[in-house]
Amino acid sequence: MKTKLAFIIRSLKYGGAETQLVNLAKGLEQQGFDVSVFYFYPNGSLVKDLQESKISTICLEKQGRWHIFSFFWHLVRHLKQIHPDILHGYLGVPNLLTILLKPFFPSTRMIWGIRNSHHAPNQFGWLGNVVFQLECLFSHFTDLIVVNSHAGKAYCLTHGFPADKMIVISNGIDTEKFQPDREARAKVRTEWGISENTILIGLVGRLDPRKDHPTFIKAAALLYKQRQNVHFVCVGSGSESYTRELHDLANELGISEKVIWAGAHTDMPAIYNSLDIAVSSSYTEGFPNVIGEAMACGVPCVVTDVGDSAWIVGDRSMVVPPRNPEALKTAIQQLIEKLETNSCNSVHIRHRIVEQFSIHQLVVKTKTTFLEISHEYQYQ
Repeated sequence: MKTKLAFIIRSLKYGGAETQLVNLAKGLEQQGFDVSVFYFYPNGSLVKDLQESKISTICLEKQGRWHIFSFFWHLVRHLKQIHPDILHGYLGVPNLLTILLKPFFPSTRMIWGIRNSHHAPNQFGWLGNVVFQLECLFSHFTDLIVVNSHAGKAYCLTHGFPADKMIVISNGIDTEKFQPDREARAKVRTEWGISENTILIGLVGRLDPRKDHPTFIKAAALLYKQRQNVHFVCVGSGSESYTRELHDLANELGISEKVIWAGAHTDMPAIYNSLDIAVSSSYTEGFPNVIGEAMACGVPCVVTDVGDSAWIVGDRSMVVPPRNPEALKTAIQQLIEKLETNSCNSVHIRHRIVEQFSIHQLVVKTKTTFLEISHEYQYQ
């Protein structure tokens, strides 16, 4: 008899956590689970992907922040039709909902999903802060807490989360989608006017203060003083005001003509393949998918020592302190020298992701964990 598993998430719009849920749901469905996905708000771009995989998707048609009571009963009615063995919340409010649902589904195992490694009060608003405080308070009442990074687990432990209920299962990278592609590389570089003998260094991520683009731009300016055969690209979008700040900084540092602002892209495998070096300059992270995706394409990375970034790259020489443009520049320079002497092996770089951080690894570890917790209940 199949194990019934239901996920709850706010939306299925394109995003890191949402993509991870979709990949995990599809993988567990193929592994014999009966999977359903509940989501609060309609019009998510990832809904079609789940439906094409024959996974049941239920939109709860939430009308806004304060649409609470009828929304909750709507969810209860749908869950009673399924009566899942496992109910898996994904982030904040969905996590808390599993606790409120416990009295209605006493035989259902309630599992939380934690996707952050740090909670900055000034970045999540008053409601986000309240939700986090409630998570700290009610974390002892859930059956299991799955954290996607070791850094996230360590942070949660300092805020009173129960150690005996926490497990780390890293994100999974789609190594079939993200793989080396010379044709895609040539196409994108031609579109951007980048010759093959130019070193293209990229930062992939939304234009958000936490990604610390200013440190990347300052490091780029320092590097350009030493060598001219380099170009830089920032892939991602953000608010108009913050985007203008970053453009002004590049202009002030005299490298505006050396920086491509590519905006958001859908064909990310092609983008990664166009790069010679990928950089993550964030000052806070959990498990940054962009590092794994770039490495799956055989692209070496320089990262800041935040979250699980250092663990993913597995090479301390390519890890630098956050908010340190000089250190970032030096690490990029050293990696360029490795590229020029052919001592940087793209096959080995990809192999690390395939072996340790693939979707297959994510699905197998999750399957084992969920079956264990489901069987534990049956024999209690």
